[in-house]
Amino acid sequence: MRLLFVMLLASTATPAFAQDHSGHAMPAAQTTTQTECEKEASRHRAMGHPVSEGACATKAHPAAPAQSGHADGHTGMDHSQTDHSQMDHGQMQSMHHSTMDHSKMEGVDDSAMDHSQMPGMDHSNMGSMDHAAMDHEGTQSSGQAPMDHQAMDHGAMDQGPMDPGAMDHGTMDMAPIPQAPPPAAAGSGPPRAADAIWGAEAMRASRDALRAENGGMKVFWFQGDRAEYRAREDSDAYLWDVQGYYGGDLDKFWFKSEGEGAFGEKLESAEIQGLWSHAIGPWWDLQAGVRQDLTGPERTHAVLGVQGLAPYMFEVDAAAFLSTKGDLTARVEAELDQRITQRLILQPRAEVYLAAQDIPELGVGAGLDSVELGLRLRYEFAREFAPYVGVEQEWKVGQSADYARLAGEDPSVTNYVVGVRFWF
Repeated sequence: MRLLFVMLLASTATPAFAQDHSGHAMPAAQTTTQTECEKEASRHRAMGHPVSEGACATKAHPAAPAQSGHADGHTGMDHSQTDHSQMDHGQMQSMHHSTMDHSKMEGVDDSAMDHSQMPGMDHSNMGSMDHAAMDHEGTQSSGQAPMDHQAMDHGAMDQGPMDPGAMDHGTMDMAPIPQAPPPAAAGSGPPRAADAIWGAEAMRASRDALRAENGGMKVFWFQGDRAEYRAREDSDAYLWDVQGYYGGDLDKFWFKSEGEGAFGEKLESAEIQGLWSHAIGPWWDLQAGVRQDLTGPERTHAVLGVQGLAPYMFEVDAAAFLSTKGDLTARVEAELDQRITQRLILQPRAEVYLAAQDIPELGVGAGLDSVELGLRLRYEFAREFAPYVGVEQEWKVGQSADYARLAGEDPSVTNYVVGVRFWF
């Protein structure tokens, strides 16, 4: 009977000492642990380390054989088959890695281990870790490809504030930008290098076509600079000032015409010019030709002048006239477009007449004959069509003012103008 009692007691105590861990189900991973694991996996992925999907999912531990002398319930367990990637090491106190035998940890996936919560681990010295001396090839888990540092997302790495004072600018190549013209060798290549490949005849035809299409084609242009109605004190008047050309980049035929008069009266002045124009620079043309007066004592003039764009964007047209009577006169016109908006433009304009001698039959005195100053505000509905309003003041000066008074005219006239500027 005593023997039977001992056997029953032994069978009852056995599970306490030799538990079968196949039935010892580990509790499921905590939600907090999974979150930390996912954060750690994200950091590894940002650094280019391959982390498999589902690495943070909870898994059941495999069964382990019962151990007899398992005083603490786990002593003697075979951890070689344990998946440490799912274990929460944050609760492990005072872990000393110096005593760990890493040579037997082959196959352990550290990519999902949360070392940040291990209180016993001293992270203060990890900043001085020499990664260059680490053999990353030997630390690759089975089935993982070598780390590709070029594919790492360095934007996600917190590199800390940059200290400009610590940068060694002395090693930077700060050679000055050359200000001198290019050396002669830059343009020393053969000007007809393509002839050696395609032949001179083929390239001659290509150059002729290029010159005609881009540099030598003929262009027609016509502009009504001023076509306006003038309201003034004694009588309303009108004025036209048109010009245009036909030609290429270097040589053109220019034609110009301008005149004015009062409604219900004869023309006060009218003229037409035909000029040959040759480019003498990027901004200036030299012009020579003939001018014909259409009113008063009809005269024909030889014309020599320049037209172009002066510094600060002043459009200038200056010419000298020598008549068949020997009269020498000159005229200078200048205007400037001041853009208020892309379509609204304010244009100051000045015109000065000069004479080398008195011309009584034309009412012109020697020296400064007359001055016109105007201000026009135009709105470009299109570049080719822009109506405007403005005001212009005319003065006869010196002997010309005396001639005007003798003719019963006012030497100073104010004109309020409405007109249109167009071109095509």
